[in-house]
Amino acid sequence: MSSMQKKSILKKIWDIVSTALVILIVLCAVFLMGSRLMGYRVFNVISGSMEPKYSVGDLIYVKEVNLYDIEVGTPITFVLNEDLVVATHMVIEIDEENQHFYTQGLANDTPDSAPVHFNNVIGVPQFGIPMLGYVSDFIQNPPGMYITLGVGAVLIIAVFLPDFLGKKKKRRNKR
Repeated sequence: MSSMQKKSILKKIWDIVSTALVILIVLCAVFLMGSRLMGYRVFNVISGSMEPKYSVGDLIYVKEVNLYDIEVGTPITFVLNEDLVVATHMVIEIDEENQHFYTQGLANDTPDSAPVHFNNVIGVPQFGIPMLGYVSDFIQNPPGMYITLGVGAVLIIAVFLPDFLGKKKKRRNKR
């Protein structure tokens, strides 16, 4: 096999790998950020209180709904306390007069100690993607954020560098 054929095969392999990586990055961006354009808020599941429905490391997509459409048995995502901790639990009772939902995690033996005021409800989870929460958490916090930015920059350079060098070589050969 000639060196020209080897270079051609390596270029084809590189094109396939770089295209696959770009597609993977675009898909992650759509799932992590594009969803906001469609009215979803995205949250990482950080406890096992809603297992088996939502597991630690899942990414859940929450959409705002009319609070009066929420029924007993509906999971809701809400602000839990003054520290702005967010939780998702199942509604077990509704007190419309005082505008409270009483909730409990599926995996918990007892109801939550405090009711959720209607004003604290963020929305209702529409769907979840298993394990994507780990990816989301990694790329949103250091050092994962820096690694992701670095890998992205290297990929961009690697995708365009062969074409740039090839054009430069052709210009030199024409002289």
